[in-house]
Amino acid sequence: MEPRFETIVPKKLVGKRLRMSVQENRSFELWHSFMTRRKEITNSVTTDLISMQVYDHLSDFDHYNPDLEFEKWAATEVAGFDSVPQGMECYTLEGGLYAVFNYRGTPETFPAMLQHIFGTWLPGSGYALDHREHFEILGDKYKRDDPASEEEVWIPVRKKT
Repeated sequence: MEPRFETIVPKKLVGKRLRMSVQENRSFELWHSFMTRRKEITNSVTTDLISMQVYDHLSDFDHYNPDLEFEKWAATEVAGFDSVPQGMECYTLEGGLYAVFNYRGTPETFPAMLQHIFGTWLPGSGYALDHREHFEILGDKYKRDDPASEEEVWIPVRKKT
């Protein structure tokens, strides 16, 4: 599985967030809360959804800890922050260089794909993990719990020095 590389500019997002860990996964609660109100966001620039993880520290995937908390967002990209529904929040995704992986499958096989990225691809790639947002773009081909579902996995990277 080889990625494509993209450098993106900062993006304005509106959505909802929760703190959680892999062990105490609250993704269903987050996404249910967001999706019931998604249509209230009137200035979306795309129909894509963004599932974003914001880590407090640069993760050391060699010493993986399923209890480590992070902030998870359910969001969409917007043209500006002038019209934010009550109870939703704004976030500016920093932008920068990303390795973008196309993923096809169910949530059950997603961890194996991440293990491949961080355990095999990244150590041999000439790139290092950068301390920025990780996110997935859930576009038209995303179908929850469907083996044919497709999404893009964006991993922040920088050239190794």
